[in-house]
Amino acid sequence: MSGRLQGKRALVTGSTSNIGRAIAEAFGAEGAHVIVSGRNRQRGAEVVDGIRSRGGRADFVQAELDGSAQASRTLAERATSVLGGGIDILVNNAGIFPGDTTPDTDEKTFDQVYAVNVKAPFFLTAAIAPAMTEAGGGAIVNLGSWIVRLGIPMASLYASSKGALETLTRAWAAEFGPHGVRVNAISPGVVNEGAPGEVHPGEIMMKGTPANGMGSPDAIAHAAVYLAGDEADFVHGVVLDVDGGRTTTAVMAR
Repeated sequence: MSGRLQGKRALVTGSTSNIGRAIAEAFGAEGAHVIVSGRNRQRGAEVVDGIRSRGGRADFVQAELDGSAQASRTLAERATSVLGGGIDILVNNAGIFPGDTTPDTDEKTFDQVYAVNVKAPFFLTAAIAPAMTEAGGGAIVNLGSWIVRLGIPMASLYASSKGALETLTRAWAAEFGPHGVRVNAISPGVVNEGAPGEVHPGEIMMKGTPANGMGSPDAIAHAAVYLAGDEADFVHGVVLDVDGGRTTTAVMAR
């Protein structure tokens, strides 16, 4: 790695596994001091130990982002304290995917999905962005989803919540961009961190795409490094598709 985030202080929510973990590890490798955050202390410690073993800086802050403003404020305060006074990069990655049909989704599940996927990042951004503006700038990266733009069954609730987060990305770019805070999003495609040789049902969803297969969490992490770093200083309010061409391109079978 090249130290593209050297000296930056970052908070990555939901970073004890999968995409969030890959982003935290990439940030650490690029020189950032990373706050790994999630519910599971053991898994968080594993991520932190891995980053440190490779020469990076990382700490774990346990958090249950239930959508309440207080939970988001508490995470912001604890992360700021551990980092020594400020957050330069916020990645709103934590989310849940229930995978039910619309008729099978009960009100409790609906409220939980919107609490975790929309309310939690909303109030976390509200707690962190003002301090970024006071410090002269920062970067916020939200995690959307490819199914926001390409409807699939069994995903209406999740897709709508991620659509809300992508809309917030553009609104926040307008709100905070003039004050030096860049806000962008990544729309991951079908991504899996399965074992080698494992056949995942998501593979069929990537047939007929340029990639012709699922992506890795590292592919999303590379995009996050770009959007969080100075190389993207002229990038505001975009949703970057990192989906193997799933939502944009059809490859004709031969």
